[in-house]
Amino acid sequence: MSTTLRPHDLIWLNARDALEDVTESWVDTVWHSGLPVVVRRDVDAQGRIPVGVRGMKRDQRAAGWVKAEAVVRVCSPESLVDPQTLLRSPFISQPPLQVALLLAQQSWPWTWGITGSTGYALATGIPVIHAASDLDLLIRAPQPLSRQALEKWQQQLTGGLCRADTQVDTPRGGFALNEWLRDGKALLKTSQGPQLVRDPWGREES
Repeated sequence: MSTTLRPHDLIWLNARDALEDVTESWVDTVWHSGLPVVVRRDVDAQGRIPVGVRGMKRDQRAAGWVKAEAVVRVCSPESLVDPQTLLRSPFISQPPLQVALLLAQQSWPWTWGITGSTGYALATGIPVIHAASDLDLLIRAPQPLSRQALEKWQQQLTGGLCRADTQVDTPRGGFALNEWLRDGKALLKTSQGPQLVRDPWGREES
């Protein structure tokens, strides 16, 4: 597939052995090509795509690599936030989906999506979420965003039905929104490792 892949995208592969350099033994018994892997941040000299594998248990997470030609389907986090899609989900009664639906019924000045266990459940239909699950969200921010608008978003999530965490994705990397709003700086996750920055868009160096 020629589509540009970004961190947090879910991708399906054409074969079991398309997943390379995974060392965790549980992957062999849990993962198969009918299940997606998630694109993560890293770089490979061979140009392969860095991915993470998710098991059914919270501690089952593994890192691996895939060649671009093995990708047969892509599901982006932002493709999961249509209100009708959420309402039709078998998991709509779960708190994370209720919070996501509240956000989806409002207008926001950016593209956003659902990641983590809730995104995985929406994309696959596999019940990896429950009443105590967190909601992981992603805001795409190719350009700097208004702090005021981001604070409004964060207020929607504070004291809600479930814990919700938002990752903001900039051209330089991704950062935790609540950390940046609270401290005025954040740990930016980049392909070369984490960097502590005040301006995640790089308009000024910390």
